Order: sequence, then structure tokens, then C-alpha cells
Amino acid sequence: MSTAVLKTEVRLFRREPGAVFWILLFPPLLLVILGSIPSFREHQAELGGLRTVDVYVPVAVLLGLIVGGLQAMPQSLTGYRERGILRRMAATPVRPVTLLSAHMLVCGAASLASALLALAVGRLVFDVRLPEQPFGYVLALLLAVLVALALGSVVSALSRTTKIAGAIGSAVFFPSMFCAGVWLPVQQMPDTLARIVGCTPFGAAAQALDQAAAGHWPGWSHLGVLVVWILLLTGAASRWFRWE
Repeated sequence: MSTAVLKTEVRLFRREPGAVFWILLFPPLLLVILGSIPSFREHQAELGGLRTVDVYVPVAVLLGLIVGGLQAMPQSLTGYRERGILRRMAATPVRPVTLLSAHMLVCGAASLASALLALAVGRLVFDVRLPEQPFGYVLALLLAVLVALALGSVVSALSRTTKIAGAIGSAVFFPSMFCAGVWLPVQQMPDTLARIVGCTPFGAAAQALDQAAAGHWPGWSHLGVLVVWILLLTGAASRWFRWE
């Protein structure tokens, strides 16, 4: 039965062109646009000899996760509750938690696919080196996916309607993009600001991915920040979430 629910969620996701574009296609497209700027393909001394397009690959990776966790998932889950779908499912053999798990799995898989596309575009189009510490990169990426889904779950738990979900999601979305380095890569932030950003979920994820991309094992402090946020957000979502 859970397999059938998962297949249904996959079909519903494929029928949402907006979600497919913003999660899967927008981050690689943004990378292409930024990489098309000549100065972004020049080596910068302040970036340790890297190019700006090099440091924007992890940013594009995180952008798909942020969109999936804070924009797509909360509105869908809140819509299920608002339309009474979760309440009706409680009286069937399919438990609401099965639907939620399937939905989160689809969003998480789409976010990971977006990350792979961003890495592929960076490598094939702009000759950006693949992560030199692949195991550390995968670990940081999986934790980033989990923290994005956990944060989206909190937004869903706090939202009674899809309009509220959209408003809260947007309020969290833009600061999350800043912390991920969309407007200013973490490497170019002043030290004090970088330390503050490093205490946020996506700031820690950005720095962990940068370290793994450069061939270093992600800092345990950054991984620890991600784990703490996952536990806190998951606990908050579990406490506040309502089926009706």
C-alpha cells in the first residue's frame, strides 16, 4: 500500500510544472547564467585561486534543497490538511504518516536530483572540479536534505492554510538563501558574519560542502550544527503538527 502511495505522489509531482522547474531546473539554470558572466570565470585571489563559478556550485546545490523544503513541500502538505485529505485517510488502511513519508521522500529525491544536475552542469559546462572528498560531500548533502525537510515540516506544522504556508515559507526562504550564499558566497563574507551564518542550517551546510569540494573532510562543527538543527526542527514539527 505504501508503494502505491509513493507512486501516486511521484505522479502528482510530475504534474506540477512549477515544482519541477523551481526544484530541478532553476538551480542549474542560475548556475549557467552566473557562469556566463566573464568575470565569474576568472580566478580570484580572495577565493584562494578559485573562480566565482566554482564557489557557486555548492550554492546551486543548496538552492534546490531550499526550494523543495520551504516552498514546495509546506504548501502541498498544508493543502492536504486544508482539504481534509489527512482526516479522511485516518479512517482507511493507509495512515496519514504513510502519505507524509512518501511526500517527503519525493521532495527529498527531487532535491538530490537537482544537486546532481548542478554538479553535472558545473563540471560539463564550466569545468568545475567534482568534490575531491566525495564521502564527506555526500554526508553533508544528505544532512542538508534532512534539515531542509525538517524545516519545511515545521512550516507545515505552523500553517493552517496554504496561504499562510506560502507566507511563512517565503519569510524563511530568503534568509535561508542568504545564509546559503546566493547573494554573497560564504567565502567572501566578513569573518564575523561568516561565523554567525555558520550557526544556521544552510550556512553550516554551505561551509561543509565547500570544505568537501576542496578535498577536506567537512568540519565536525558544521556537521554538528546540521545534526542539532535536524533534531530541534524534527522535534518541533512532531510537537506542533496536526492532522486536521
